[in-house]
Amino acid sequence: MAGKDYYAMLGVSRDASPDEIKKAFRKLAHKYHPDKGEGDEVKFKEANEAYQVLSDPEKRKRYDQFGSAFDQAGGAGGFGGFDFGDFQSAAGAGGFEDIFSDLFGGGFAGARRGGPRAGSDIQVDVEISFEEMVSGARKTVKTRKEMPCSECGGTGGKKGAKEEKCSECGGSGQIRQAVRSVLGVLEQVVPCPKCGGRGKTYSEACPSCHGSGKRVGEEEVTIDIPAGIDDGQAISVPGKGAAGEPGAAPGDLFVVVHIRPHGSIARRGQNLFSEKSISFPQAVLGDTVSVETAYGDVKMKIPAGTQSGEVFRVRGKGLSSPRGFGQGDHMVTVKVEVPKKLSGAEKKLMKELFDDWRKE
Repeated sequence: MAGKDYYAMLGVSRDASPDEIKKAFRKLAHKYHPDKGEGDEVKFKEANEAYQVLSDPEKRKRYDQFGSAFDQAGGAGGFGGFDFGDFQSAAGAGGFEDIFSDLFGGGFAGARRGGPRAGSDIQVDVEISFEEMVSGARKTVKTRKEMPCSECGGTGGKKGAKEEKCSECGGSGQIRQAVRSVLGVLEQVVPCPKCGGRGKTYSEACPSCHGSGKRVGEEEVTIDIPAGIDDGQAISVPGKGAAGEPGAAPGDLFVVVHIRPHGSIARRGQNLFSEKSISFPQAVLGDTVSVETAYGDVKMKIPAGTQSGEVFRVRGKGLSSPRGFGQGDHMVTVKVEVPKKLSGAEKKLMKELFDDWRKE
């Protein structure tokens, strides 16, 4: 396949499921995020580009058919993965403009697009203990991002400066650009580069941000992590991403949660799993033993004649669902320990017991 291989970029096969694609992207995003010391902005952007295509069923279908140039490709009876039947069906819902916007990144032939550009989303990672995952936790994360300039309040103009209509766009905040395509030269509408889509400028720019309305800074954000959250799950915090152009909304913050494993308790869904070793006499005669759970030690009854490998359920000692769908259980697998060394008296007792079994 000519062009970029998005499957190779994410390290997945061509028949990968949506969940596999999502997991692969999260892993790469965590590894290459520019905010990390060993981050790689180029590889991070490549992974994001691949994910944006492969996570969208329609885009993935077109990509599989035309390759990475699917948004420009024309085929027999089709254009960019659409045939003219697609155009007709889309037109009924104002689809021509949406399709051209999809393919060329803006409006066409007078379609009103543009305006101040919204802020970008950002991602940070946070690590919690197994115990915090069980009970839920409150964490504060630090973000470094573009923020509204404190000097001008995000307007981009010097205090007291006169507000003026943008001379480039005439106050509309938009300009038209010609773009070549397989259908010829089309017009698209984009935010005005001079005013950033605001439609206005100031007689003097803010000396602190030089008219951009933004400064790079750090912000601490406190988030509540629900009990029972999955490893690698992201929590979204609306409006806590990077600042947009003056007059536009900020992006969102996505906090990816990573859970440190427990030494002896494993997790599968809402249920927890562990092993408990008991002696041979306990297995034969029965006993009550202490079992470690995520909520402290509990007593568990071992019936007489318990076999090694039997699983016992401690109800209600699993994880609560972050979506409120009940409580899991704790499953305990019993392992019977057979002694390797016996005293003379113990050997004699075991032999007598064995002889009695043989007579039965």
